[in-house]
Amino acid sequence: MKPLKLTLLLLSLVSCLDSFGQEETNEYLEFNDRNNVVHGVYVGINMGVGEIDGENAYMGGLKIAYVANQQFEVGFASNFLYSEQDIYNNSLSRYEDLIAVYGGLHLEPILFSKNRVNLSFPLLLGAGAVGYVDNKFRHDDDFEEELTEDDFDAVFVAEPGVNALFNISRYLQIEAGVKYRFSSKIDLPPTRITRINGFTAGIGIKVGIFNMGRNRYKKNVQ
Repeated sequence: MKPLKLTLLLLSLVSCLDSFGQEETNEYLEFNDRNNVVHGVYVGINMGVGEIDGENAYMGGLKIAYVANQQFEVGFASNFLYSEQDIYNNSLSRYEDLIAVYGGLHLEPILFSKNRVNLSFPLLLGAGAVGYVDNKFRHDDDFEEELTEDDFDAVFVAEPGVNALFNISRYLQIEAGVKYRFSSKIDLPPTRITRINGFTAGIGIKVGIFNMGRNRYKKNVQ
């Protein structure tokens, strides 16, 4: 009988200790151990300066993109390009500047995404049009020119680059970097420029939500 009584006493003691350990406290632990993809979306604008055929070129752009887990962007980007070429057109007896509009798929892998400053490698793959305009509009605010389809030529563009991304807040990001533009050949008189290849250095701003859908929960410390 003594072994039986001793066993019952031990079982009672273990039961009391277990009940005491299960009492809730006001302390919590925060968990984030489930598979979690942080989503983001933004609208961005950017501007830059560069060169085409040794002459100054100016660029402005717009982007709309989805950000997957703060590590990869995919979306649409478009750019407007203007270059002060001052090319003399014999047939029209005037000096002309170059303009281009192109857009397409935007891809951008991001490194060090958990840090305040990230490194990314944007790539634009797209198409557009290139043309010439009378350079008088640079000096005459009232000058107007009617452009037709014959004034433009189609162009395909691949534009890789490297950016530094500065995370200002959950809703705002600043970017600065350099890109190089590769284009298909154009055939448009005057024919001095056959491609719009060239470097562009620029800055931009992105406004949106870069880490929505965070998957966190709390649990009582037992």
